[in-house]
Amino acid sequence: MRVNVEVNGEQRTADDVWPGESLLYVLRERLGLPGAKNACEQGECGSCTVYLDGTPVCACLVAAGQVEGRSVRTVEGLGSAEELDPVQDAFVRTGAVQCGFCTPGLVVAAHDLVHRKPDASDAEIREALAGNLCRCTGYEKILDAVRMAAVAVKEQRS
Repeated sequence: MRVNVEVNGEQRTADDVWPGESLLYVLRERLGLPGAKNACEQGECGSCTVYLDGTPVCACLVAAGQVEGRSVRTVEGLGSAEELDPVQDAFVRTGAVQCGFCTPGLVVAAHDLVHRKPDASDAEIREALAGNLCRCTGYEKILDAVRMAAVAVKEQRS
């Protein structure tokens, strides 16, 4: 089957897709976007979080056939090497990036939160990130990054 999908603002086509393939597999293996990571394949860890039509989803749980004609935004589509998104920048500046495996999913989840609710409390930040597991850190630097990104997003809006 052929899948036509907008990815990071660009129309993309993946050919010879098996209907049961995951969006994660299509992104990584067919479209060459390795940002979303393949960890649990059960939607438990959040490493593969991407936006689907503006809503964060675990790409491992979305069948490729479900994305036909829809819009996907990955961590690669948030910023660029020349100009990082405020969330990406905050993760780098606070040292929230450890091994990097969970980072793309955490960045997408944090991006969603700070754009929906830049004044989120610590409890709300923790709840928003609860579906993203990190085995390298105690989450404090990640929370610092989200707080820093929220300030940057509020300043951009002013």
